[in-house]
Amino acid sequence: MLHQYVERESRAVRSESMLGNRGIRFIYSHLRENAPLMFRAVTGARMSHLLAFVNFNRLLNEKLNGHRFFLKATGIDIRECLGTIAHLDTPQKIFERKIRYWDCRPMPRDPAAVVSPCDARMLVGSFDNTSGIFLKGKFFDFDELLGRNKKTWLNALHQGDFAVFRLTPERYHYNHTPVAGKVVDFYSIAGQYHACHPEAVVTMVTPYSKNKRVVTIIDTDVPGGTKVGIVAMVEVVALMIGDIVQCYSEKEYDSPVPVGTGMFMKKGCPKSLFRPGSSTVVLIFQQGRLRFDHDIIWNMSLPGVESIFSKNFSQPLVETDIKVRSIIGTAAYDKTAKN
Repeated sequence: MLHQYVERESRAVRSESMLGNRGIRFIYSHLRENAPLMFRAVTGARMSHLLAFVNFNRLLNEKLNGHRFFLKATGIDIRECLGTIAHLDTPQKIFERKIRYWDCRPMPRDPAAVVSPCDARMLVGSFDNTSGIFLKGKFFDFDELLGRNKKTWLNALHQGDFAVFRLTPERYHYNHTPVAGKVVDFYSIAGQYHACHPEAVVTMVTPYSKNKRVVTIIDTDVPGGTKVGIVAMVEVVALMIGDIVQCYSEKEYDSPVPVGTGMFMKKGCPKSLFRPGSSTVVLIFQQGRLRFDHDIIWNMSLPGVESIFSKNFSQPLVETDIKVRSIIGTAAYDKTAKN
C-alpha cells in the first residue's frame, strides 16, 4: 500500500519505503486474526527485546550487509554524525548515533517557539470538536495515554491540542526538549510493544495508548519557560524498541542526567534516546495555548497525496516530514499565565 508524506523543506511529496512491510503484515493480519496468543507474545516485552537483538546486534547482520551498505541504503547523511564512519560499524550504533545538532538542526530564535522533539513525520490534531483539526480516538485514547488516575493532567489538558511524531528506523533516535520549563511530573506506564508502522497503527485500536510509555509533564509558565502552559511529552515504545534512556544534556551530549521532577529543562536539548528501531512521541498542549504553523495543518489536507492514515481513518491525514528542533508552533498569548 502506497504511503506518501510532504517533505517540509522542499514541499515535495515523497513515497515512504516501508522497512519490514512483509513482517508487519504477517504479524498484524495473519497472527492477530489466526493466532491471538502468539500475537500477544510477539508484541510483548520479551519478544520485542529478542527481535531487537536479532535485528540490530547479531554479528551475521553486520557481516552480510556491512555498515557502509546499510548507511547508503537508508539515506543517512554521515556528514551530520559525530565521530568517524568507522565507528558506526553495527546497525545499533547507527541507530544510536549522535549528530552535530547545534550545526545541522538550528533552532528558531523566537523564545515563544515550540520545536519538534525529533526527526519524524508528524500530524497535529485537537480534542476540541469545534476545532478545524479535530481528531478523536484515532491514534490514542486521551485518558488512557496519560493514565486514567492522573486527574490533574487530564483536567489541565482537556480539550487541548496535540502533535504525533512518528520516527522511522533510519532516523536520528535522540528526542530533544520541545519547550523550556520545569518538570512537574515524570512517570512510566506499562503496556505492550506494538509496531508504529502505519499499517499496524490502522489495524490496532488506539495503539499509542496501549504501548509502554514514559510521560514527562512540563510547566512552561515559569521564569525562562516557553509560556505555553502545561505540556505533556509522551515517549512511546514500539516493536523492537528495547528501552527509552533518559539522558538530558544542556550542552551537546555532555554530562547526561536522568529526567526527574523539579528540574528545569532548556528547549532543544537532548532528553532521551530510543533504543533502537522506530517509535513515536506525542505532545499534548492546553487548549488555546499554542498556534501550530499553518504549513503543517495545510499539508494534512494536501490533495493528490496517498496516505494509509487518510484512507483508513476517512479524513485527510497527510504527514509532514520535519527535523528535530525546527519550529512547529508558537505560544498564543494568555493573560492568565504566570510571569
